[in-house]
Amino acid sequence: MINFFQNKVVLITGASSGLGESLAIEFAKNGSNVILLARRFEKIKELSEELSNKYNKCLAIKCDVTKENDLENATKEAVGVFGKIDIVVANAGFGLSGNFEDVKIQGYREQFETNVFGVLKTIYATLEELKKTKGSICIIGSVNGAVSFSTGVTAYVMSKFAIRGLIPSLSLELEKYDISVTHIMPGFIETEFHKNHKKIPQINWLKMKTEKASKRILRAIRKKENEVIITKHAKIAFFLERYMPNFLRKISKFIAKNK
Repeated sequence: MINFFQNKVVLITGASSGLGESLAIEFAKNGSNVILLARRFEKIKELSEELSNKYNKCLAIKCDVTKENDLENATKEAVGVFGKIDIVVANAGFGLSGNFEDVKIQGYREQFETNVFGVLKTIYATLEELKKTKGSICIIGSVNGAVSFSTGVTAYVMSKFAIRGLIPSLSLELEKYDISVTHIMPGFIETEFHKNHKKIPQINWLKMKTEKASKRILRAIRKKENEVIITKHAKIAFFLERYMPNFLRKISKFIAKNK
């Protein structure tokens, strides 16, 4: 059977660590040429060289999704090297911790600049190339885009809710170009994000390995799934939010009191 990802050109933002790095490795293992975008150039350069030696040619490009023209320039460079882009993974993001009274408006702006406008900029910068290849867009969100069960994360949760609101209309609009849109909503995954995000409760035994999460994401892209919740506990939280919201709120209060 022919591997769906063989000779595909995949662009990944936030590829220097965690899920982005793991996805880059998984795509490369499956025969793709991977373009790694991140602010930490030395890290993606090292990863790019490693993947190029083991698998197909990969390319590292320094890119900040919040800066004007960075994504456009990265897209031009990528197409100049590989001639096309088949898959775009909008993975870059961060979580701003802090209670509502402490974060202030500027904090919300900074959170949205990366987690929302960074995603939009990624799509706008690559859209014309994806039209040519009838490609795929994969947006890495969070189960917090549907469920909020902790205090001190209002800015982060708002940003992920905004992204989830984008998906239905965007996927319908891009159907005419045969571009698929996949929204990934993970729960706890073993990444730097949860090490740095102290406000979100850390339940280590619930965390999924990045390699396992990456395999599931590749399957979702291949099957053109629209929305995928990753990790069992995230699926349970999503179910409770929809069918037992009062019970989930009691759990959330308990977690908040015992953090």
